Amino acid sequence: MAAPARKRATYEDVLRAPENMVAQLVDGQLDLQPRPRAVHARCASVLGGLLDPPLGWGDGGGPGGWVILDEPEIHFGEHVLVPDLAGWRRERMPGAARRRLLRARARLGV
Repeated sequence: MAAPARKRATYEDVLRAPENMVAQLVDGQLDLQPRPRAVHARCASVLGGLLDPPLGWGDGGGPGGWVILDEPEIHFGEHVLVPDLAGWRRERMPGAARRRLLRARARLGV
């Protein structure tokens, strides 16, 4: 007898995941991973800190115009992914995320 079909996970399953887990949704399967350990988080933060000045602001002859984010939740169709780092050209950021970023920059005066 065949095993019963598995119920496809949804974004609601991602939202119900424990706070101490990183929840991703790939091909209808919920993937739960523990939050990164301190050394992993530190490495990702340092890498983002190195990338942001040249890519984000154009310092040191870099191109500027990029937004680099730590652990953003990215939606690709039915998939929900949480990479360590992700980058977008400012003008290509999704609308709502771009508006939130611009409001935050205005509050900070940058």
